[in-house]
Amino acid sequence: MNNLRRLDINLLLTLDVLLAEHNVTRAAQRLHLSQPSVSVHLAKLRELFDDPLLLPGPRGMRPTARAEALREPLRRALEALELAVAPASPFDPGAATQTWSVAASDYGESTVLLPALAGLRAAAPGTRLAVHELDPAQMVRQVEQGVIDLALHTREDAPPGLRHRVLFSERYVLVGRAGHPRLRRRPSLAQFGKLDHVVVSPDGGGFHGITDSVLAQAGLARRVVLSVPHFLFVLSTLASTDLVAMLPARLVRDNPALKVVEPPLAVPGYEMVMLWHERSHRDPAHRWLREFIVAAL
Repeated sequence: MNNLRRLDINLLLTLDVLLAEHNVTRAAQRLHLSQPSVSVHLAKLRELFDDPLLLPGPRGMRPTARAEALREPLRRALEALELAVAPASPFDPGAATQTWSVAASDYGESTVLLPALAGLRAAAPGTRLAVHELDPAQMVRQVEQGVIDLALHTREDAPPGLRHRVLFSERYVLVGRAGHPRLRRRPSLAQFGKLDHVVVSPDGGGFHGITDSVLAQAGLARRVVLSVPHFLFVLSTLASTDLVAMLPARLVRDNPALKVVEPPLAVPGYEMVMLWHERSHRDPAHRWLREFIVAAL
């Protein structure tokens, strides 16, 4: 490391050209420098390596054994450095082979990833997609360490410090099975409270949600008889029972097995966002994936 601190990249570039040309004048022309400048560089290089490096010969200059030993390692090192500092090449989805990792709840899977999946397979057939269970407590660490590339979460509950983009705004609707006898029309607030409700509790076992908070502000309550951790189980439950649920509208649209009506109270919705870390913000492949998901929605 001490040797590296003594190095000047311009001296190494000069040495690389000198070892290729064996001539100070031609090296100066290639480097767009004056001949005296190249000679000064050569003098510094000789001092740095404690070796003459290039000696006068009958046809130009000939390298010393030390210079010959330097030639290939120096060339490889400069090529690697050039590659490291070169501008990022454009992302070609058709030739891409990477694996993307996205953290999402089953709601995010259904409303964000599923609409994008067919197009993603067509545009980037050589890539793979790994979907991880959303763990808000671990999200920041996961994106910092590259365990996941993107997370899909609500804006209100998104951790600070991450890049984000709003995907859509969501609202709640009242849902039951098709032909539900008490959902032939929009129920009154009193009728709403007497229905048997299901709630989604991501942490498990909770019987209180945003709808209950709104009801409590008006001094009202509803009857919640089932608590489940996943949205998709709710859909199957509603289709086969007389239970009802307040669900995000995107999750239930175009589902012939379900009846959707406007609830008799206004329940605040939320914004769905895509989250990622600064470390991957400018990566061409990562940027392409983000834009593709947005376009798919």
